[in-house]
Amino acid sequence: MEKIRCLIADDEPIARQIIENYIKHISYLEVVTTCKNAFEVMEVLQNEQIDLLFLDINMPKFSGISLLKSLTKKPEVIITTAYTEYAIEGFELAVTDYLLKPFSLERFLQAIIKVQQKLKRTSVSNTQPIIVNKENEINSLFIKSDKKIIKLNFDEICYVEAYGNYIKIYTDTMILTPQTLTEFLTKLPKNFLRIHKSFVINFNHLKLIDGNQVKLSNELTLPVGKSYRKELIKQIEE
Repeated sequence: MEKIRCLIADDEPIARQIIENYIKHISYLEVVTTCKNAFEVMEVLQNEQIDLLFLDINMPKFSGISLLKSLTKKPEVIITTAYTEYAIEGFELAVTDYLLKPFSLERFLQAIIKVQQKLKRTSVSNTQPIIVNKENEINSLFIKSDKKIIKLNFDEICYVEAYGNYIKIYTDTMILTPQTLTEFLTKLPKNFLRIHKSFVINFNHLKLIDGNQVKLSNELTLPVGKSYRKELIKQIEE
C-alpha cells in the first residue's frame, strides 16, 4: 500500500507527540514533518506533497480555520482540537473528520479509515474516466439518482449546490445525488469553479458579477464567498 504522507500542525509539543505516536501504529502513514503554526504549514504545503493534514484550530496569530479558508487546494484534513464550537464550520470546509482532544487511538483509527476511503475514491475517479467521447475528451459522466443512473453532459450543468452528504445538480431540472461537493468537483473540467462553500458554477453559464454575487444564464443569482472571489476574478482575467 502506498504511504499516506502526513503533516501535523499544533502549537503544543505534547499534542504533536501524541499524534506521532498514534501514527506509528499504522504502517501506511508517514510523518513528513510537524509545524507549530499556520505559516509553517503553508510553507510545507508549497514545497511538499502532503496527503493528510492534522490541524489544530487554536494556534497563535493565524487559526486553523483561517488557514483552511486561505487554501485553494488542500490535502485531506483531520481537525484536532479541544473546542467543539468549530465543528460545523470545519465540516462546511470539507474536513474529513473532527477529533476532540483528548481522543483515543480507536477514535484516531476511525478517522484514518475515512481518509483512506476518500483518497481511494479520488484515485479511482482520477484514473478511470466514466465516459469518453470519440475525440478521447471527457465530456460527460453518469450520475446515480434514486434508483436511476443518468448520463449528464457537462455543458448541461449550470451549477451545483451542496446539500449535506448530497449535492443538487441543476440543469433544466434538478438532480439529487449522494456525494459531497468537494468529491464531485474533482470529476469536473476546468470550466467549473467553486464560488462559495455551497456552490460550484459552470463558468460558461456566468452572465455577470455584481459585488459578491453572480448571475447565471438562467437569471439565477448566487452568492460569492470572500475566500473564493479572488479566484473567480483571476479566471475572468485569464
